[in-house]
Amino acid sequence: MKKDTHFYALLAMARSVGIEKEASHKIAYASQFVDDARVNKITLADDNPKAILSEIKKDCGDSEKIINAATCHNYFIVNTFNYGAMINNTTAFHFVPGCDGESFVKKMRCKKESPIIMDILKAALKKDDPIKLGITLHAYADTFSHQGFSGILSKVNDVEEIATSNKIEEDVGLKGFANKLFNQVKYETKDTYLPAYGHGQVFTYPDIPYLDWKYCFDSSNDFSEEYKTTRISNKERFTDAFKEIKKHLQTFLENNSQYRDDSVAEVNENKFFSTLVLKEKEEDRIQSWKEFMIDEELFDEDDELLNYDENMWLKEAFQFFITEDFNDRIVKEVYLEEDFLNSNWYKYYKETQWYKELFFESALENGLIIPNEYINVADFIREEG
Repeated sequence: MKKDTHFYALLAMARSVGIEKEASHKIAYASQFVDDARVNKITLADDNPKAILSEIKKDCGDSEKIINAATCHNYFIVNTFNYGAMINNTTAFHFVPGCDGESFVKKMRCKKESPIIMDILKAALKKDDPIKLGITLHAYADTFSHQGFSGILSKVNDVEEIATSNKIEEDVGLKGFANKLFNQVKYETKDTYLPAYGHGQVFTYPDIPYLDWKYCFDSSNDFSEEYKTTRISNKERFTDAFKEIKKHLQTFLENNSQYRDDSVAEVNENKFFSTLVLKEKEEDRIQSWKEFMIDEELFDEDDELLNYDENMWLKEAFQFFITEDFNDRIVKEVYLEEDFLNSNWYKYYKETQWYKELFFESALENGLIIPNEYINVADFIREEG
């Protein structure tokens, strides 16, 4: 899914169930930021306030740097094709394994509402934490759209005979034509140049809400080329996802009534779901979401919470913020704002660490052993034994 869904549709749904504006924005922002948090390591300037560095050391075990902060990366940068990035970012947040099958690679295939994501979601819904919920709902939504693919380099992702049955609005115009040509070149040379990583071999098809498409995959346990065709309606997948997300948001509100906004009237649900799968370019879908929320009186037209700025939380947390610095994987000698420890970025960082620890624990409990740096797999197995 893309920004129109992870942020705007989720923002609209959170407000529509009666969650107040600030909490709704935190849920939706955290959800979209999972796709934008590219910085993985931040080294801290020595002359930051000692009290802040001391608290960071308590939380992270180190007062000189913050590590493992990224929840996404650029799939076209070769040095991100490493085991740590694949399991800590791609798998954990975008392709949660379904734990089905006989082999490790089959178990790693993403599955709608996999037992792992349901364990994490159950825990998040019990907490008074909109950011924690937003992170989890991103991964939960992606289990609907990314099902069938894996977050590691794998034969699972090596597919054939990709086709769509309707025009892709993103392909319209000069930029769209260039993207379409690029995708065609990628497809014709994919076995040579395009790694079987995530849903890369089917481009962005899983993330386009109105698309009908199909592909062939190897259904055998030993990859002996027993190909089957799967036909997909993204309209159905996205609609099913948000019907369930609505229930989960209602549960969160029942458990955390302090976030309730009694002024919210019942919204037009049919209009919501038609907006969700609108056959338009992404920027036009975003504009339609803004109009929906204004028309339904969920936000005022000039409300700043109605817009997504991927740098907003970064600017609040770090002094002397320069966008270009934070486009890299590593940012050096950073100065922290006085209120850094209470910043939404730092809260987001801490909740991603909570999420990953629970992710690896649940994987083990569901029969999937993923070596990682968050939990000691050997100790866990001995305790279970």
